[in-house]
Amino acid sequence: MDKTENKSSSTFKLTSCLMGILMLPFFLLSCGKDDETAVLQVKLTDSPGDYQEVNIDIQGVEIHGEDGNQTSGWKAIEVKGGIYDLLRLTYGIDTLLGSAQLPAGNISQIRLILGNNNSIKVGDVMNSLSTPSAQQSGLKLNVHATLKAGITYVITLDFDVARSIVKSGNGSYSLKPVIRSVSEATSGAISGSTTPVAATPAIYVIQGSDTVATSYTNDFGKFLIIGVPAGTYKVSFRPKDGFESQQIENVIVAIGNVTDLGVIAIL
Repeated sequence: MDKTENKSSSTFKLTSCLMGILMLPFFLLSCGKDDETAVLQVKLTDSPGDYQEVNIDIQGVEIHGEDGNQTSGWKAIEVKGGIYDLLRLTYGIDTLLGSAQLPAGNISQIRLILGNNNSIKVGDVMNSLSTPSAQQSGLKLNVHATLKAGITYVITLDFDVARSIVKSGNGSYSLKPVIRSVSEATSGAISGSTTPVAATPAIYVIQGSDTVATSYTNDFGKFLIIGVPAGTYKVSFRPKDGFESQQIENVIVAIGNVTDLGVIAIL
């Protein structure tokens, strides 16, 4: 692939990823076993360096975590693999590498797996960028974050290009990544249950005249609506025929918190 085609593809990837970031906080999970999970997004950004291009070949991302049952291990996240020019991701610009639904619990490390197609452009000349060890087992970074069920989180991998590029005496370049990982919650959630279970209402989270999110209760009458932006909402319960609709006003959602509405009686 020539460089013009590659840059066009990278621009398309970046636009698509940014759209994904905007849409994902509104993604809803049904109840059941999903009420024990969180959503994790992994993004990539960069601190500027004195080069024309720094292209890295990202092949995979893995998260090491421990759920509430003390089950630990590595989990692969589906990512948009390919070549990323880090210098297109400076000054507050980032891109979404991928996201996953993970068990609530602790995560301790993230592993970035690189391929062999890494390069650097200096003085209008493209040079190969060797990665002596990172692409074999993956570059491991400490995270130490706790994921709450129902909350959407972002881990941002912040490359420091100026410190990550090493030039040898023979003029070749190697990549020894210096990366800072930053984790943060980006949404809240609403939980609760309804009685009787037979009412099985549809649930609507409304702000002004806009319906922000919808869900249903599960077989046990429980519900969890995830990815709700911070704000004040009206929550409307619309049950099966034979039951009356219910509505709760002034439901406050904060980033990183699950707002528990308790038990709602459907008459």
